[in-house]
Amino acid sequence: MADFMLRRLNGNKLTFVLLIAIAARVAVLLLFREHFAYSEPGGVIHGSVAYDEYALNLLETGVYGRDAGQPDAGLPPLYSYVLALVYGAFGRHYLAVGALHILFDALSIALLYAICRRFFPRPGQNGDWIGAFAGLCFALYPYLIFQNLTLNDTALWILLLHLFVWLLIRLRQRDRFDRATLAIAIGAGLTLGVSVLARALLPPLALLAALWFLLKLSPRQTLLRLLPVAIVSVLIPLPWIMRAGNIYGGFVPIALNSGENIYQGNNPYAAAVFRAGYDVQWMTPPIDAPPPVEPLRRNAFFTEAGWRYLRENPADALDLMLVKLLVYWNPQVTPLNNLRQGERLTVDETGAIVIVSGEGSHVGVTAANAAYQEEGLFNVIGRRLHLLSFGGLWLLAIAGAWLSRREWRALSLLYCAQISQTLIFLLFHPSTRYRSPTDPLLFVFSAYAILWLAQRWRGRRASQPT
Repeated sequence: MADFMLRRLNGNKLTFVLLIAIAARVAVLLLFREHFAYSEPGGVIHGSVAYDEYALNLLETGVYGRDAGQPDAGLPPLYSYVLALVYGAFGRHYLAVGALHILFDALSIALLYAICRRFFPRPGQNGDWIGAFAGLCFALYPYLIFQNLTLNDTALWILLLHLFVWLLIRLRQRDRFDRATLAIAIGAGLTLGVSVLARALLPPLALLAALWFLLKLSPRQTLLRLLPVAIVSVLIPLPWIMRAGNIYGGFVPIALNSGENIYQGNNPYAAAVFRAGYDVQWMTPPIDAPPPVEPLRRNAFFTEAGWRYLRENPADALDLMLVKLLVYWNPQVTPLNNLRQGERLTVDETGAIVIVSGEGSHVGVTAANAAYQEEGLFNVIGRRLHLLSFGGLWLLAIAGAWLSRREWRALSLLYCAQISQTLIFLLFHPSTRYRSPTDPLLFVFSAYAILWLAQRWRGRRASQPT
């Protein structure tokens, strides 16, 4: 019976992993519905209220804007458009959104499995088993199960990231440049361009990927493959950029939230806020900042203020980058602390963190955000569970990276993914939520170590006398 089950598992690894992933997410969605049922009376949105508002306004007016009928470019538009399609087809219901996100996760796991099989294609490399173990790590990863069931674009972003990596691998493995190669390059360009309309984070990975191509291909072969990717990726968001330019009368880099993110992560008090365990997004903005009714000028003000701080304070900037690196790769959930509703984070004249409560101190902390500070499921169980799950997989990934060092030329694309996203959030501001989309790619190394340990264990058992 055991041999029969093992043979069935061996031939249907991906199917079993997908069933486990779907079952785990459905169970969490139904058992903890109070955290996800925002569409029911009294429900609270865990994730982003803005996406919900944009989607509803799109359905009502046909105009992308947070205020009904007023066009804007406050956030990248892709997820709001996807959400509007779901609302239009199934109504504004959390189960429809949850089902879509579960589908995105299932597709991402299938792509992760395919990525591993292409990284380890030769007989004896066990690419299918590595893919199955990596997919299982993703399937049962508590942080992303919860995160990807909330009203948030993370599941969509992970799918785009995995699709782009898979297409890059296929593009690099083509022996010659023909129509099929061109089609893959166009597909990669479409994925890259579309991803920019969700989160503009993949272009740095694309640049590092060029170096990865050069480890195998000549400069001419690399250029032939990546030039279509670059051209298509630029054309995709161009209409959106032109639309934003017409609205505001100036250049908008996809959305007008980039400036605040740059300033929040790079200012005289950011390091102190990070060290205190808080998220810098709750800091009170400078009093001389342009008002929100002037979004283009306000975005430019914050952008310049953030870059100016880094330019003028190189020693402090170096310390800040180290602090942000530790926040980004902390095996604990970061931020370590969250504000309660009605609290405001300020910094006094000595640079100490001060939490102020009282009338008028609310600066955007919703009931959902504040709930994570309470002594409930998330703080008591969730944080410890994450430390155990990610901490263990993180250590296994370090071991797997060492064990797979002979495969470094092929696997360096995975290093590029981690390096590019780390650098991006060192320039902005880090947290576990921003790192977690690349965690499944990290789990490829964890899976490599798991398989190595399993093979060692089987070898010792086989060598024991019966």
